[in-house]
Amino acid sequence: MHCLKLSLHTPLSLFNESRTVRMKIQFLLLWSFLGISLAVPIDRAPPQKETEPPAEPADTGLYYDRYLREVIDVLETDNHFREKLQAANAEDIKSGKLSKELDFVSHHVRTKLDELKRQEVSRLRMLIKAKMDATMEENVQIDHLALLKQFEHLDPQNQHTFEARDLELLIQSATKDLENYDAARHEEFKRYEMMKEHERREYLKSLDEDKRRMEEAHYEEMKKKHKEHPKINVPGSKDQLKEVWEETDGLDPSDFNPKTFFKLHDTNGDGVLDEQELEALFTKELEKVYDPKNEEDDMMEMEEERLRMREHVMNNVDTNHDRLVTLEEFLKSTERKEYNEAGGWETVDETQIYTEEELRRFEQELAAQEAALNQRAEELRKEHEVLQQRQIELDAQKKEYQQAVIQMEQKKSQQLDVPAAGPGGELKFQAQVPDGAHELVKQAESHQGSDVHPGPPGEAHPAPPGEAAHEEKKDSAPSQEHQVQQV
Repeated sequence: MHCLKLSLHTPLSLFNESRTVRMKIQFLLLWSFLGISLAVPIDRAPPQKETEPPAEPADTGLYYDRYLREVIDVLETDNHFREKLQAANAEDIKSGKLSKELDFVSHHVRTKLDELKRQEVSRLRMLIKAKMDATMEENVQIDHLALLKQFEHLDPQNQHTFEARDLELLIQSATKDLENYDAARHEEFKRYEMMKEHERREYLKSLDEDKRRMEEAHYEEMKKKHKEHPKINVPGSKDQLKEVWEETDGLDPSDFNPKTFFKLHDTNGDGVLDEQELEALFTKELEKVYDPKNEEDDMMEMEEERLRMREHVMNNVDTNHDRLVTLEEFLKSTERKEYNEAGGWETVDETQIYTEEELRRFEQELAAQEAALNQRAEELRKEHEVLQQRQIELDAQKKEYQQAVIQMEQKKSQQLDVPAAGPGGELKFQAQVPDGAHELVKQAESHQGSDVHPGPPGEAHPAPPGEAAHEEKKDSAPSQEHQVQQV
């Protein structure tokens, strides 16, 4: 259980008072269902000079656990509210009468509570939006009632300030949700056991006759071995408490005293036995049946056993159902007939957790879920095939487009390389003449104009001396010009 986060210099009396106040809040709001603390032996360690910081409590499992804790931490800082809470009884808290005292707390406390509520509203809005976005698909029905239940622990009409109604709703929601917590754990364990049996039977079906016979013989042997344990005392009975007194506390069983026993195992000294302190009393009984090293012992069954033992004690000892055992309640329980009963305790394996009809319905539910998953898998497989075919078609189209682009580039290149045609259809070379070729052409033309002398028609003129060489040069000029044009 919590204690106030006070300064190390806070007087011890105020410190103990704060612990008592916090216990009254926690008996409704922060019951610790998880975690086990060992019983403290008689030889206690010497008290430390400085108070150790309190350990973080176990998570309540509520989806608004953080908001709940923060509200409690803030309320504990107000002296007026702490005094009223100390004087209040369980009925005042459950009925919401204590919530009205919120109007008298200090301004800075109300300001902190307002901020906490705004943060919680914002968080819930984000969660609901994310859930709705995740279900925005075809043929998906949104459970609006389930979404609205997210706001049951606060007043949604007023989203900015923390009022008495908010504290009342927070207490009511936490009380209801935590009361249903054990029932949910029992249901979860039942499904676990049915799944274990279902898988065992399915495994046997997969074996041949000889292996199946061997497996069934091994199963019966493990069951028999698991049942070979010492007698389990009824939780909360005189025999069970005296066994803890003798073997855990190391005291003489003839000196057993219920009041002393209570104070020994009120490990945090708050005047009550909470659920963790009660469950610590059952450790010895559980060790008789369950050992994590043994194949035949299931640790999930051990935790279910612990829960059943604690519920048994609470149902018989906790008369006001506040999930805390006071010294007065504890002493009264020792006067009842059940306290002195010598009978044994039926363990989980000796109790019928489920019927064959429940197992049959469970297997039908599994089969329906498997069929739905297979159908969905088949739909996904078909969608995958369609996507693959579509990818093949897209790849083929892409290849066609690439080929078309290549062909267009080739045609464009050919059009640039073909020379233009002349008036008579002859090819007309338009290639560029290299630098210097124009000078060769001009020299050839000048030689033609200066060396040719026209005579009468039909008369041949003999070439003058040296003329032959000139004529040879002249004959070669047209070929040079032609070469220049080709260039």
